Amino acid sequence: MPAPEVFGPTTDAGSPPGRSDDRSGWLRLLRPTRPSRAAALFAALLSVTVSCAGDLVARSYPFGPHTRSVNDLGNQYVPFHAHLWDLLHGRADGGLFLNWQSGYGAGMLPDLGTYLTSPFALLVGVFPRDEIDLAVYVITVLKIACAAAAMARLLLTLRPGRWWAAGLLGASYALCGWTVASAVYNLMWLDGLIALPLLCLVGAWVLNARRPVLGVVVVAAAWIANFYTAYMATLAAVLVLLLNLVLSGPPRRRILAVAGRGGLTVALGMGIAAPLVAVVYFGTTHASPGRFTDFTPVATEDLLARLLPTTYSFGSPALYVGTTALLLALALPFHRAAPRRVRTGWTVLMVTVTLSMQWAPTQLMWHAFTPPQGSSYRETFVVCALVVIAAWHTLSYGPPGRRALGAATAVLALITAYASRSELVRPFVWPILLTAVAGALGGLALLARTSVNRPTGSGRRAAPAVLAVLLLVGTQLGETTATAAVTTRMRLAHMDDYAPWGDRRQQQAEAIAEADGWPRYRTDPGREQTVGNDPLLVGGQGAQYYSSHTSDILFRTLTALGGGWTSGGRSLQSLDNAATDVIFSVGARVHSPPDPHQNWFPQDGSGVTVSRQDVPPLVTVRPSAATARTRVSAFGPSPYRNQELLLGTRVYTVPRLTVRTGTGKPPQRVGGERPGVRIGALGRGTAVRKPTITARCPAGREVYLWTPHFAGSARLTGASAHGPTGRFRSDPVAKIAAMARLGTVPASGRLTIELSPHQPSSIPDGAVGCLDTTRLHTAVEHLETTGATDVTVSGGTIRARLPAGTTGTAVVAAPRIAGWRCAAGDAGATPAREYYGLIAVPLGASATSVTCTFHTPGLRLGLTVGAASLVTLLLLRTLAAVRRRRTAAGARTP
Repeated sequence: MPAPEVFGPTTDAGSPPGRSDDRSGWLRLLRPTRPSRAAALFAALLSVTVSCAGDLVARSYPFGPHTRSVNDLGNQYVPFHAHLWDLLHGRADGGLFLNWQSGYGAGMLPDLGTYLTSPFALLVGVFPRDEIDLAVYVITVLKIACAAAAMARLLLTLRPGRWWAAGLLGASYALCGWTVASAVYNLMWLDGLIALPLLCLVGAWVLNARRPVLGVVVVAAAWIANFYTAYMATLAAVLVLLLNLVLSGPPRRRILAVAGRGGLTVALGMGIAAPLVAVVYFGTTHASPGRFTDFTPVATEDLLARLLPTTYSFGSPALYVGTTALLLALALPFHRAAPRRVRTGWTVLMVTVTLSMQWAPTQLMWHAFTPPQGSSYRETFVVCALVVIAAWHTLSYGPPGRRALGAATAVLALITAYASRSELVRPFVWPILLTAVAGALGGLALLARTSVNRPTGSGRRAAPAVLAVLLLVGTQLGETTATAAVTTRMRLAHMDDYAPWGDRRQQQAEAIAEADGWPRYRTDPGREQTVGNDPLLVGGQGAQYYSSHTSDILFRTLTALGGGWTSGGRSLQSLDNAATDVIFSVGARVHSPPDPHQNWFPQDGSGVTVSRQDVPPLVTVRPSAATARTRVSAFGPSPYRNQELLLGTRVYTVPRLTVRTGTGKPPQRVGGERPGVRIGALGRGTAVRKPTITARCPAGREVYLWTPHFAGSARLTGASAHGPTGRFRSDPVAKIAAMARLGTVPASGRLTIELSPHQPSSIPDGAVGCLDTTRLHTAVEHLETTGATDVTVSGGTIRARLPAGTTGTAVVAAPRIAGWRCAAGDAGATPAREYYGLIAVPLGASATSVTCTFHTPGLRLGLTVGAASLVTLLLLRTLAAVRRRRTAAGARTP
């Protein structure tokens, strides 16, 4: 059966052979001279329109008052892009190798390779820094547009067909449910959305022995932009290539040749990307353990529900690609115009990959054999791509007829009926779904009728085809806009969210800039954080750090000192404590009221202030005898005693506590991982009596409360009730609360702490510590006297001058993460030692200087592999050129 003219035979460029008497303006519009470019442009424009329209309907930033910075977008990605802006403009503390602003000194290249190596990320440099949220939004929309254009180009490469249909399906892919539900706030994943069709194009080149160098470049660019989703996209491209091999049925020799070319292309591309991939890998091996959960497949009704428009949930695969694409994909097995092998092959591939998401071993394979922290269905865009490609194969053989459309509609009805059992199918889904089905069926039926009537060049006879196009495009635009808007609003209701740059951050940034004294001392952005990476966003040098590469040694050190964290230990918080400020040379600290955008605790009405404290330099000296057993594992259970170990002197009184419930009774004692006493959540009502902690300490000392597994607030009562209220956030799995300062011990020496628990909590033994500020000041004076006289920091190198005759061990107030090498005096550099989690350098008898340089783990290996891959590629191309020249010369020889 010949393909109908509307979707009829095309040239290699994807353009149908037109009629010489075609004068219709409509038909000239539908038959551009360069169909592949027209398809890509149409797909990009449609995807941009729908993306912005969805945010406009949802009244989301930048088109409304609702923030779009949810979850990791606000906590990680916007701050990292702000840090990239600082790097591009020479305003960052540190460089490409070391970030001095986060975690008291963290490796930068792993974060760069994970979050910022997309070429789109460089666009932040052209925006004002206080418009960083707008910059990230524009980058997100541009990535979606590029993914749509890339898919449109791929479709026309796989099968000839009409440009507008390729553009429509390209936009369906780029605006799939995975994109609008997950990737728009994990924008580095969008590079994988772009990479998948590009890597499938590479597969087509490999199949036809074309563009070998460009294929390697595309693979390398994909893996550099975001290796995580590039891995998934590469697996998908391999599956598509294998299916095309099976469908073409070449001889065994050609199969082996294609496999060899494909393997070599991927290996060389990955090899060129090795400098970044290697440092990301080693950064992950040194990271804190995080929180991973065992995979549990979603219920079948939930899986099928996510095929429908306007359904949403965080923990299920967002398979939506639009009703038109879904109907076309469902029609493929029944579309007799398509060869049986094509119908069978693409249907089996779609179903198999979908089922692979529901089985733990294959699910783990899709995630590079590492359980993901968070969403378990990050590979969903692969299924969406396969559905769209299958839909294109249906359409490229001509619009499906009544039987195929009827069968597809019946299958969709069965899917919908089963999915209706899911709670994800809310009442508003039905009118949108029914409208979309009517529009898609109407447009496809009109196309099928047009193809049967065989229109000529008459504009009147072309009108049904144009109407069908408008109907299909309108249906796609309407249902996807609704899906994007509903998803945006529901995501905002179910996740933590953060305000875009505003007055609060501007005030913090100005206060930090005024107080900054780096590297003489650090300026901490403060305990009342706005996002998980405040130092990157507003400046300063603090403990806060949220990354997939947050080092395990920093995590364990700060936890032992009383620090708090979220995200299973990947997001470390600032610790507002005078003793730890001395340890880490925090000479200025910003104090902000609780973020008004959050509703965790009541607002106190205060503004942004800065407190200052005398602290020693970044490099201090400890006697050799004090550094005998100084691993992080040597820390004990009390954070107060652990702080004293790092200070080298006793500064705390840790009193015996008396804890009482609201009824005045002793609470139940518990053991296990959270030993101490158990208190219940506070009941409702203003007259409810609150649990209390009572203790005795010397008058005038600063009172700190350490309750890592307490959620709520605490304050001193009585004569010292003017002290600050301690706010604590914890949960049973992913969060622990940081130590908090509550005020000073009253003249009587008896202190009472009133607790307001929000949920059942535990109070450990030794929860209260009373800091002797006089002893602390004496410790500071000693460390200043014996410490470095001058400290300079340049990128990933820190240099310190020491007083003449200094002996012992120099200690750098930075975590001893993997990669530090240090030298004392003129001695050669060796791997740095550890002093309770900090960098330590044993001094010789006459050393008057210390130099420590950070070397990114894995970089040397990655550069070696990358150079070898590049040389191999050049050598292979040279040999190929020589072979072609010899062949040509031999052909000219008589």
